[in-house]
Amino acid sequence: MTSAYVPKPLRARVEAQARHRCGYCLTPEHLVGSPLEIEHLLPTALGGRTEEPNLWLACSLCNSYKGTRIAAFDAVTGELVPLFNPRLQIWRDHFAWADSGERIIGLTQTGRATVAALNLNRSSLVQTRHAWVSVGWHPPED
Repeated sequence: MTSAYVPKPLRARVEAQARHRCGYCLTPEHLVGSPLEIEHLLPTALGGRTEEPNLWLACSLCNSYKGTRIAAFDAVTGELVPLFNPRLQIWRDHFAWADSGERIIGLTQTGRATVAALNLNRSSLVQTRHAWVSVGWHPPED
């Protein structure tokens, strides 16, 4: 998480590539009610640059939970594995929706580690997803 300046044209490209939703929890910007954050996949604190290949969108909570982490432990194997990279990896390869779209399940080591590290099933978000599901706004098609 950083406050590095991102030029408007670059931000617009990243927003379009991310389809205006968080790369981790897939929450769409129009449901959040405020702009999503530009996230440095390799944090600036670890040498990441403010360049298009290193940027994606994240909601403020996912970005906050990620912080400067690039890896986390998979609870099943105990191995330290890279966190999910929404620019390079496909969400459905690592995650699935459970409970009709209210919870995210990690399907791989990376998926499980990312779900835990970013707290993708935090109670407030699960409750919000429940409401979105009830009105047909969720889960997003991917």
